[in-house]
Amino acid sequence: MAGAMRLFARTLCALAVLAALALQGAVATARATVLRRALTVDSPALAPTYQPGVAWEWQWDAANMNAVPDSVQRAAAGVTIAVIDSGADTTAPDLAGKAPQTWSVLSHSRRVRDTLGHGTFVSSLAAGSVDDGVGIAGFGGDARLLVIQAIDRNGYITDVEEAAAIVYAVKHGAKIINLSIGGSQTSSIERRAIRYAARHGVLLVAAAGNEHQQGNPVEYPAALLRGDIGLAVGATRMDGTRAPFSNTGSYISLAAPGENVFAAESADCDWPHAQPPWSSPGYYGWASGTSFAAPEVAGAAALVWGANPSLTAGQVAQVLKASASGSGWTPELGWGRLDAGAAVRLAQATPGQAPRRARHEPRPIHSSPPS
Repeated sequence: MAGAMRLFARTLCALAVLAALALQGAVATARATVLRRALTVDSPALAPTYQPGVAWEWQWDAANMNAVPDSVQRAAAGVTIAVIDSGADTTAPDLAGKAPQTWSVLSHSRRVRDTLGHGTFVSSLAAGSVDDGVGIAGFGGDARLLVIQAIDRNGYITDVEEAAAIVYAVKHGAKIINLSIGGSQTSSIERRAIRYAARHGVLLVAAAGNEHQQGNPVEYPAALLRGDIGLAVGATRMDGTRAPFSNTGSYISLAAPGENVFAAESADCDWPHAQPPWSSPGYYGWASGTSFAAPEVAGAAALVWGANPSLTAGQVAQVLKASASGSGWTPELGWGRLDAGAAVRLAQATPGQAPRRARHEPRPIHSSPPS
């Protein structure tokens, strides 16, 4: 009975998003759904990556986050990052400090309990609190967090649920959408949803895929984010080289730390927990995948917008690519490795092209006084 109710809810979700996108010019025809999956390499593991003199959050140092001014971290509060994933443990200290908005396209409720664990890890990297004094620091400074649950407990998401989540994120004020999902096929509804977000000035960030050693297939939705529509993110190792699992290809925009990165874990999943040498509530551990490189770039995009709110989504994408630490584009690392400090400096020096909102000044009322 419970399974039938879940299927009924997902059918309603499909009908709703098809109707919404039909209003935007999509073709609402009968079609087979396209599956996506969460992009994690094998299972999270407590790999002994900690080395004397190397921070547990080595990804923070590798991305030059220490060069981002505190004022920019604070200014990112004007930006909302939507993480479309398996939900999140909103009681995890790094996420609770952000008081995230939540929505589940699976249950049509605000309950986003993360039994898979993937979404909590991704959310903490994108927008974990930077000033709560516990746990880890996310890449997005004070950016707001919108958690949208669309991946089921088995790690799968259909293109219809992906599209529904994208539409919801756009309608609820997200400026950045993180998609740590992938599959070898695309669909018209996925492409329509991505165009819908792009038309509304939203930056999409997607994981490039983890199948380089299994034939290196083209991954979607990452491969759809060419040009200024968004960013397809590969993964690097601690030494800055491409992680062996990270896909390569013409659609790669840039890369960020993605092998054995350290982040927050959900209390509701069975991921193994690390024992940090400091006293901190919550659970933490290491995991690998382009899934975890993408939210670092999504967080850095919020810092870029915090540094210069007049930039368009396309300009934010260009700033992140132009400031990456590379010597030209390659199919392995795109334009290079994420450099958040350099991205913020370039953003501050870039003239914005976003249209300014008209100021509505109060007008005097020209009328005769009552007689």
